Amino acid sequence: MTNTDQPLISMGEHASLLKIQPVLLSGGVGSRLWPMSRERYPKQLQPIHGDRSLIQDTAVRVSDPEIFHGPLIICNEDHRFIIAEQFREIGISPSAIILEPMGRNTTPAAAVAAVVAIAQDPDAVLLLLPADHAILDRDAFMEAIDAAHALARQGYLVTFGIKPQHPETGYGYIRRGQQLAGVVGAYTVAAFTEKPDQALAERFLADGDHYWNSGMFMMPAGLLIAELERHTPETLAAVRAALDQAKRDDDFLRLGAEAFGQAPNISIDYGVMEKTDKAAMVVADIGWTDIGSWSALWDISDKDANGNAAVGTVMHVDSRDTYVRCEDGRIAAVVGVDNVILVTTDDAVLLVHRDRAQDVKHVVDGLKRERRTEYLEHRKVHRPWGSTQGLLHGHRYAVKRLSVKPGGKLSLQKHYHRAEHWVVVSGTALVTRDGEQILVRENESVHLPLGCVHRLENPGRVPLELIEVQSGAYLGEDDIVRLEDSYGRL
Repeated sequence: MTNTDQPLISMGEHASLLKIQPVLLSGGVGSRLWPMSRERYPKQLQPIHGDRSLIQDTAVRVSDPEIFHGPLIICNEDHRFIIAEQFREIGISPSAIILEPMGRNTTPAAAVAAVVAIAQDPDAVLLLLPADHAILDRDAFMEAIDAAHALARQGYLVTFGIKPQHPETGYGYIRRGQQLAGVVGAYTVAAFTEKPDQALAERFLADGDHYWNSGMFMMPAGLLIAELERHTPETLAAVRAALDQAKRDDDFLRLGAEAFGQAPNISIDYGVMEKTDKAAMVVADIGWTDIGSWSALWDISDKDANGNAAVGTVMHVDSRDTYVRCEDGRIAAVVGVDNVILVTTDDAVLLVHRDRAQDVKHVVDGLKRERRTEYLEHRKVHRPWGSTQGLLHGHRYAVKRLSVKPGGKLSLQKHYHRAEHWVVVSGTALVTRDGEQILVRENESVHLPLGCVHRLENPGRVPLELIEVQSGAYLGEDDIVRLEDSYGRL
């Protein structure tokens, strides 16, 4: 691994104590949870269920320093600043944040984790965790971790099987094989089945031998590498080359794009688990859901006497078994309907029958075909220095709200097609305009003519809030010429 003299993961002096290395996989976009989940701000980065984001919850779940190393995070490079900030918020220091230049599913991600971890500890044991799952029973989760760790140390690649509660067609299934001695709830794996149709899912529920595939795994890194070499050597070769080409970018490790792009786009289930003879399963009764759809979120939400779950200001009249989420300040009134999901954001409304929740992804596909932006991002867009939120857009003008964190600094930039006017609502702004520095306080404003070189920063200790008015012939985000940037976005 070139371009760095530092280890990618620092496990400390006691790696031999066989601590577990959590690996948080944060590459998904959660299209079935649209309109909340968007490509640039997916579900794992949001407080979908509870006060913390899903990736924060996942990290806290494996934060006991007596058992776990700091988490290794593998994520989309577009999300790197949001993830780093969220981990600062919860006081957890990742072992490393590794950036994928493009999505290649879970086999290449697992291979990256294995190669990185074993370079520091030949006995490393990985716990692969999707960053967007909910687990309601942490004590039971830790018991399942203990069982899986015991199996991993015996030379198994371990998956966690969830006893099915209903004939779910959105999950893969595991058929258990022979019971393994010495570990409670442990079995060999007889077969994996991809998402079944309704009839097959009902048969799986009835036979008692099938379990939902949770997508979580406990794997000795060395054994995983050996099985990758055996079953998908092209993945391992591409990952090793991508790590050789990797470059450090502040707190991040950026994989070589050309090499990583050669890795097959395959899941760890297909790439390894379905082919290996070393697969085992631990039954995990842990209150698990992948929050893969709005109906799955309804399943784990608090409900009233009529089965209605609500987030935000919601009024129900003669309605049953609904999920209503209205977080944009409006009131949602739901009258005389059953088994529906209603979700509103400031730029979209979703209404879907609970039985059709899996089909929301087709809406996202349609938005892409029509080249709309609502699949990509919200009106509020998170930046490394804060956020912007679109308020109004018309012919030759746009109005946005900017929030800049203390110490935050926008890039030094210019525009060829628009002028801007900044009005400070709260806090103090330090504005650079063609080399001149101007301090702009609350209720004051500054004009930035078309073509001027400018920068905005917050020198204070409180957030800076301002209104930006853009005017000009073209107002697209690609009319930004960055001349200098503190976050490496040139």
